[in-house]
Amino acid sequence: MGKLGLGLAVGCAVASCAIAAVMVGRRVRSRRRWWRVVRAVDEFEEAALTPVGRLKQVVDAMAVEMHAGLASEGGSKLKMLLTFVDSLPDGSESGIYYALHVGGTYFRILRIQLGGQKSILGHDVERKPIPQHLMTRTSEEFFDFIALSLKEFVERTGNNSQYSQVRGKGLGFTFSFPVKQTSLSSGTLIKWTKGFSIDDMVEKDVVECLQRALSRRGLDINVAALVNDSVGTLAVGHFYDKDTVAAVVIGTGTNACYLERADAVIKCQGLLTTSGGMVINMEWGNFWSSHLPRTSYDIDLDADSHNSNDQGFEKMISGLYLGDIVRRVICKMSLVSDIFGPFSSKLATQFALSTPLMAAMHEDDTPDLSEVAKILEETLDIHDVPLKARKLVVKVCDVVTRRAARLAAAGIVGILKKIGRDGTGGITSGRVKGVKSGKMRRTVVAIEGGLYTSYTVFREYLNEAVAEILGEEIAPYVILKEMEDGSGIGAALLAASNSARSVDTVQVL
Repeated sequence: MGKLGLGLAVGCAVASCAIAAVMVGRRVRSRRRWWRVVRAVDEFEEAALTPVGRLKQVVDAMAVEMHAGLASEGGSKLKMLLTFVDSLPDGSESGIYYALHVGGTYFRILRIQLGGQKSILGHDVERKPIPQHLMTRTSEEFFDFIALSLKEFVERTGNNSQYSQVRGKGLGFTFSFPVKQTSLSSGTLIKWTKGFSIDDMVEKDVVECLQRALSRRGLDINVAALVNDSVGTLAVGHFYDKDTVAAVVIGTGTNACYLERADAVIKCQGLLTTSGGMVINMEWGNFWSSHLPRTSYDIDLDADSHNSNDQGFEKMISGLYLGDIVRRVICKMSLVSDIFGPFSSKLATQFALSTPLMAAMHEDDTPDLSEVAKILEETLDIHDVPLKARKLVVKVCDVVTRRAARLAAAGIVGILKKIGRDGTGGITSGRVKGVKSGKMRRTVVAIEGGLYTSYTVFREYLNEAVAEILGEEIAPYVILKEMEDGSGIGAALLAASNSARSVDTVQVL
């Protein structure tokens, strides 16, 4: 080989080595970037862990905060509000009753016919939009529209002779805005939300405003109960099963209520009820404890919210926020690596990823996670995501969902602990008196809301965690039951169970 050939050979070898070095360098850098993404996800998973020991600490904290909220106004993050519901439907109710649910840009009217023996013989529903201009006009115009709609519904679903024979002519009114309830059928509006701004309504009795509008429209019907969603859910649960003692709503928002002893409501000394009990609206979305596994993503979400330092529990477990927590983690993954390609501006957009879409990615069972790829592309403008990255996204969804479900489970057991239904004794023994074996009483918790009823993985995680916290001896006695339409059917049932009363069964001396 001549000098020229030797030189060419050496040059080729050097070039090959250089190319190989560049390729190796790229692989090394690629691996480093990948491991940065993996590390970010692992750190999030570690911070969000909910071992049973931590969950039991949350259980204890919930019970303590419940005690504090019942002891004094402002004594706890939990408001522990009186609902003035001292007895619940038991299935013996009969007759025709109505319900109104006003809580957003649409409202619903319901009519149910009850036949006793836990039977609903008929059920009619109408959903109507509220005209935009009425959301900012006067209270009289707003409630006149509601009353007229109800009158037309009544005339359409039942002839006048039938309507005139309705026993009690009771109406349940679910008003999903902040209200200070002053009796079973009265409450003053604290403030408007959800785009409403009817200034002359604030600090007025919403039931009185509705009742006047009904009279102006010639409707001889009485508002028998002012209800919130969770109390309605409890009413539906108790109608079918008398062992129902608590209810939880886990959907876009979250709340819980339960049946408490009247003498345990220390902040209302002299509270007397015919039944000796009182349904308490916990407003548990505002619960907080240092035992909750808060991550940097939760801190940032709270700081960016319109109600910073408020509704801490809700921001970790409800449907409004779970998708956004996942978006924030994906955003961090994109910032520490180019695994998702060029940074998408949509990753920086608050609530760009909804919880239903997050759930769809989490439950994607296609071999190549094609649904995950589709949602990332169409919703977050992230294209051509490799399969290993899609698997990481699913893992993030799982971490967020598992934490939310398990914390909700701890909240539920916290309620049971407060009323002595968790097997540890508590204020009221959870065991049947007079039975030598100390057999546990059967306890039912009614649960409503899309996260639980429609999101299979969430429901399974929650059920599993409740059983894990209670233990194998107690868990079989606690039943979680799905419910539907507490805000509608539940309100009508409460109207039915309270319409026949001639005196107020709740007094504060």
